[in-house]
Amino acid sequence: MAHPTQLGFQDAASPVMEELLHFHDHALMIVFLISALVLYIIIAMVSTKLTNKFILDSQEIEIVWTILPAVILVMIALPSLRILYLMDEINDPHLTIKAMGHQWYWSYEYTDYENLNFDAYMVPTQDLAPGQFRLLETDHRMVIPVESPIRILVPAEDVLHSWAVPSMGVKMDAVPGRLNQTALLASRPGVYYGQCSEICGANHSFMPIVIETVPLPHFETWSAHQLDFA
Repeated sequence: MAHPTQLGFQDAASPVMEELLHFHDHALMIVFLISALVLYIIIAMVSTKLTNKFILDSQEIEIVWTILPAVILVMIALPSLRILYLMDEINDPHLTIKAMGHQWYWSYEYTDYENLNFDAYMVPTQDLAPGQFRLLETDHRMVIPVESPIRILVPAEDVLHSWAVPSMGVKMDAVPGRLNQTALLASRPGVYYGQCSEICGANHSFMPIVIETVPLPHFETWSAHQLDFA
């Protein structure tokens, strides 16, 4: 999860987030190179009294500074479109979970099971156990198996919400009357935190999301335990 003075993104916990990090570094390097070139030209123009008529009036230079930005835009657009299609692809999900947004909490329903659903409220500060994070911990975690494609259905009951987990590379708006879907695949076990990313009311900042990824045998044990208490 994020920590104070952190400059970069959270560590990737899914293949999609790894691709997003690579694209971020790719685009940032292009921005650095362009910024360095522009800064050099500005310094060169300001620090010299000499002028060159071939620079001030040259068709060749105009052709270069017209074609070069187009090439750079293509270098950015092609990887971006590739990741966009990867994020939108949902192939044979092993599990479907409906994450319903309410004011102001999330409820989860495992649609492949007959009676496996629960609400996830933020744990108040005074009830936090040692090691738990303030404003991020919930009383129930969304548990999913590792290395299994998961489909997440994201509706809302009342107002606009947004189900977002940065380390998973997932952010999907929850709209009343509309059923949006996204996919995630956890690459390793762990606990990952997110929050509602839409200004949805007075308690908007108190809608945390906690995903716990476990090996498949542990998930089967957890789901059987939940069904026993249902």
